[in-house]
Amino acid sequence: MATLLQKSKVMKVAGLSLVVFLAACTSDQRYKRQVSGDESYIETPPLKILNIPAGTELPLQNGEYNIMQIPSMGKVGKELDIRPPLQTLALLTGSRVENSAQSSKLLLENTSEYSNLWAQVKNLLAKKNYPVSQEDDSAKTLTTDWITWSRADENVPYQGRYRISVTQQGYQVVLSVSNEGLKHGEGNVTNPDEIQHYNVLMFNELVSGLSQQQEAASESGAKDSGILSVQSGSDNTGLPQVIVRAPYNVVWNRLSFILESIGMQVTDRTRSTGAIAVTYKGRSSSDWKALGVEAPSISEGNYKLQVGDLDNRSSLQFISEKGKPLTQSENDQMVAVLEAAFSKSTSK
Repeated sequence: MATLLQKSKVMKVAGLSLVVFLAACTSDQRYKRQVSGDESYIETPPLKILNIPAGTELPLQNGEYNIMQIPSMGKVGKELDIRPPLQTLALLTGSRVENSAQSSKLLLENTSEYSNLWAQVKNLLAKKNYPVSQEDDSAKTLTTDWITWSRADENVPYQGRYRISVTQQGYQVVLSVSNEGLKHGEGNVTNPDEIQHYNVLMFNELVSGLSQQQEAASESGAKDSGILSVQSGSDNTGLPQVIVRAPYNVVWNRLSFILESIGMQVTDRTRSTGAIAVTYKGRSSSDWKALGVEAPSISEGNYKLQVGDLDNRSSLQFISEKGKPLTQSENDQMVAVLEAAFSKSTSK
């Protein structure tokens, strides 16, 4: 009996120790951003100068394989933050980003689509319950109060204040987010990497929210009127492609019917990769006249149509069976044909 009681006590102590250990692990989240494993590399001794015995003849040296000794000023071991850096998102139509240590900017085309950008930014901040301490509607500038970033990989959350503005610069509209202060607990943060990290975090929150609003408006417009804007564009390498101003799922669901209506028979399609195989046989002159466009000059035959997801837009690129994309002139003709086809399908 004494033995059983002793074993019971041991089990209780072990169980209590396990609970304390797990509680400590759940409260300390630093392990999520620290390197794990063998850290013996930190204790690696520095390189030493090779001592050459007197009278020894060495082969000729040219220094090509010399290892330079560069002092390391960065953090090592568990002090090193292994979380990947944040990338600024350019999700809105026709946008690009510019970054510095203290600010991030979203540059947009100065079109009617962004005429209410300032109001959209303010509505988004209110929707997310981000406090605002100062606001100047005439200058389209505001400063937030302290915003707390609760993250699963931080024991103590960071707090940041931001200056947000919308300005017009010639043919561009610029949304700017800049740092006005960053705190970790009670201490002020001056590390430029951490300042940029949490500034980009705020920037991406705004851009993602605006993108969702833009996508919702685009889908609503497509459902209400069915009219999709089509324009000429180019990919990252400069090759021509067709841009449809509608989300991928909207375009994909309507594309088979549209292609059939312009003489392209769909022989295969894979939604996950955006690949559509078509055979183009053309249409009669009366059919093109009824559509309101001239017959495109592309050759009859087999084509691969690659559909790309550009968030609130979609790209279409026709590639011949020889692997060549359309020329700029042929691409522009297909823009007119597809825009007419999308419009025609709406009126039915």
